[in-house]
Amino acid sequence: MLPPSYTSRVSRRSLLLASAAAALAGCGVPAAYVKPGDRSAADLSTTDRRLTWANWPLYIDVDDADETKRPTLDAFEERTGISVDYVEEINDNDEFFGKISPSLMNHQQTGRDLIVISDWMCARFVRLGWVQEMDRARQPNVTRYLDPLLRSPAFDPGRKFTVPWQSGITGIAYNRRRLGREIQQVSDLWASDLKGRVTLLSGLDEAFALLMQGNGVNITKWTADDFHTVCEQIERRVGSGHIRRFTGNDYIKDLSSGDVLACQAYSGDVIQLQADDPDIEFVVPEEGAELWSESLMIPNLARHKTNAERLIDYYYEPEVAADLAAWVNYVCPVPAAQDVLASAKDKETAALAEDPLIFPDSAMRERLAVARDITAEERVDFARRWNALLGL
Repeated sequence: MLPPSYTSRVSRRSLLLASAAAALAGCGVPAAYVKPGDRSAADLSTTDRRLTWANWPLYIDVDDADETKRPTLDAFEERTGISVDYVEEINDNDEFFGKISPSLMNHQQTGRDLIVISDWMCARFVRLGWVQEMDRARQPNVTRYLDPLLRSPAFDPGRKFTVPWQSGITGIAYNRRRLGREIQQVSDLWASDLKGRVTLLSGLDEAFALLMQGNGVNITKWTADDFHTVCEQIERRVGSGHIRRFTGNDYIKDLSSGDVLACQAYSGDVIQLQADDPDIEFVVPEEGAELWSESLMIPNLARHKTNAERLIDYYYEPEVAADLAAWVNYVCPVPAAQDVLASAKDKETAALAEDPLIFPDSAMRERLAVARDITAEERVDFARRWNALLGL
């Protein structure tokens, strides 16, 4: 069962690229780049059995009877003797970038050994040389169990610098009973009976890939022309009143109330919506949908790198990944955890193994792709055009 405050944790995927720190990174300031030889510090892991981990709120399992306890993390500490200072301080990718970027660009310690941010922001850290390459010899579980679909994104081939914490899908949600028909393609959003009843996501990095897929574009290698084509299409549909508005996480309320009949949506949200309204459907369109992740990284000059690598690998044990998936209900980056959940004695827990929004089936997996990220050179112009569509 999901915690009552579930919806608050997914809003981090709904925020616009707007901060000055983001603009700085978008310009790719050369002085901020850190060379590989300058990224590491003396590793104190052997003598100092601890680490500091920055994550998003409500993004780890919590004991139902005692919210101060985190069962999987507590078990790691007991097994290894490593004390984890777990800090829920990330509420927005850009805000967090602004918080730690002065230290990273000035070659100073951040005070954090492990961070979790969205892959489109991870791409920026990797390009700037702000994170350390992980030692996969210390991470056999990651090597063995990481989902093949997530192993080699364009911004980090081979996942040398990043490891997915949780994953998700950006697709289409709709109310089948109210609409009275199925939605199977992106183009179905533009049918006349949906005029004024469709919303799109407001975040540039969250919205563009699915719309490109609707045009038949391979999002692993999309072009600037593909982006501008999507913008032109959106501009016409905004002008005609077909698109009701652009939303963050508030599309949940619009869909639940019936003000909106179909919208761009995140798979994790829909699991919660379906618990309250079984008429809500989530669709991976025939043309495909974007598979995204929020990933673990070890920032430069972290003093407990080995401890952090060990923690990452611990969460890739199928049994541990299953416990986490049963609580957070995102797409699990460890497919082997499915069999663990399926064998659970509790029927509700076992049923999660059959949920394609946690463990996509083979037919769905064939339609999922990880989008190429927006480069530093592209971002300023693309953000300007996107924000103009939103009226910003």
